[in-house]
Amino acid sequence: MTPQPAPAPLLIACALGIEHLALRSGNRGGAGGPVTVLRTGMGPKAAERSVTRVLADPVLGDAAVLATGFCAGLAPGMHPGDLVVAEETREPRGTVGCVGTELLVKELVRAVPGRTVHTGPLTGSDHVVRGPERAELLATGAIAVDMESAATLLSAVRVSARPVAAVRVVVDAPEHELVRIGTLRGGISAFRVLRSVLPAFFEWHRSLLLPRR
Repeated sequence: MTPQPAPAPLLIACALGIEHLALRSGNRGGAGGPVTVLRTGMGPKAAERSVTRVLADPVLGDAAVLATGFCAGLAPGMHPGDLVVAEETREPRGTVGCVGTELLVKELVRAVPGRTVHTGPLTGSDHVVRGPERAELLATGAIAVDMESAATLLSAVRVSARPVAAVRVVVDAPEHELVRIGTLRGGISAFRVLRSVLPAFFEWHRSLLLPRR
C-alpha cells in the first residue's frame, strides 16, 4: 500500500503571554494534525519576524496559519467576550483573504454557546487604538483592530500559499474601553472565551484536510 502523506500542520499564532496561557490551558484534544502554538510577541514587526522564522522550518513549511488572541471591537454594541472572525485582514502593505469563515463561525457558536460572533474585515495597527480613532477605522468598514493578525497572515502567505484565518476575542470595545472601570471583568471574560475556542480551530483545520470534490 502507498503510505499516506502526513497531515499538514496547524500553526496558531498569538502575541501575549496571557493569550498563550489561555490557548495552552484549553482543550488540546481532537486536532487533525500536528499543532504548534506560537507566541510572537507584541506588534506587527514582532509577528512578522516570528512567523517568517517559524515557517522557514521545513516541518511547518506547509502549515495552515490561524492568528488569534484579543482585539479591540470597533462597532457600537460590541462587548468583551464577543468573537470576531475575519473575512479578511488589512494593513498598509496588503489585504489577505481568510479561508473557511463560515465554518469557523458555525464551530465557534458550538464551542462557546451564548457568545456573539461578528464577521467582517479585521484591520491592523501598530499601537493601541482608543477614542476617536475607533470611529475612523470603523468608517473604513473594519469591525475590529489588533496589532498582529494582519502582519501574521501577510507574512504567512508571502512565505508560500496556504490557508489562513484570524479569530479574535473582544477585550475592549467602544462602550467598554480598557481605561474604564470593569476592565478586569472584561479581561477575565475574554480569557475564558479564548480558552474555549480550540475545538473550533481544530474543526477548521480538519476541514482543510478533507479531499475536495
